[in-house]
Amino acid sequence: MAGAVTAHLSEEASVRPQHINESVLVRIVLITIALAFLTLVVIFPLLTVFIEGLKKGWDVYTASLRDADALSALKLTLIVSLIAVPLNTFFGIMAAWAITKFKFRGRNVLITLIDLPFAVSPVISGLIFVLMFGAQGFYGPWLDDHNIQIIFALPGIVLATVFVTFPFVARELIPLMESQGVQEEEAAVVLGAKGLKLFWLVTLPNIKWGLLYGIILCNARAMGEFGAVSVVSGHIRGETNTLPLHIEILYNEYQFSASFAVSSLLVLLAVLTLAVKKFVEWRGSKWQSK
Repeated sequence: MAGAVTAHLSEEASVRPQHINESVLVRIVLITIALAFLTLVVIFPLLTVFIEGLKKGWDVYTASLRDADALSALKLTLIVSLIAVPLNTFFGIMAAWAITKFKFRGRNVLITLIDLPFAVSPVISGLIFVLMFGAQGFYGPWLDDHNIQIIFALPGIVLATVFVTFPFVARELIPLMESQGVQEEEAAVVLGAKGLKLFWLVTLPNIKWGLLYGIILCNARAMGEFGAVSVVSGHIRGETNTLPLHIEILYNEYQFSASFAVSSLLVLLAVLTLAVKKFVEWRGSKWQSK
């Protein structure tokens, strides 16, 4: 009986998935279609950015990147990311910890609220902050009386960026922490671990690669955000323009080479982010296989 069961399991294991049994011609056609689509939709547009940026020569290209407004936009983009990403990282960890480690009323509501920025248009989210903190907004008169400026300034840009990017870290950690369960934390508590010690020694080592992955995605969205930031920034040259907004202004002023040159900088940042993302995935898969 045991031999028959073993033979049956061996036979099932030896059967390959149906898609692997497709003919060579079918596989070649599918791969060709996928590569052609990626080339048309992704590779050609990205190459066009660099071609157009270098169309008038290397000197024009580098001058566009050294322009004072471009450097100011780059600086602002990095500042916003350096503020928004840590805030969302802290929120994501706390939200994932609460949702996966505790049972409480309103848990599903919290999960729904975390997903809200995915459903709301970035332009609408920016408009929400204008209606709250703008001159005619709910808090506008009070802010004006106390000489506090949020809209058309750095705080408003940070708020809009935080809103559109805060699901990324939480959404990476929640499924991961749910799959891991609470057994290790419970064992650590029995051994005397509490509070931050429990988090640093038990929870963080188990979620570190998922956390890094979420941070990378959050940072990529923060640097490339356009809609929400466009509404709250005021488009003030050299002050409230991030890189995407600076690119739009250059393009609208028919400075095509300059706009594509600055766009190539965003593309390079995206490629760097993708490289880091793939490295994190690779390291995470190796760590999980141990």
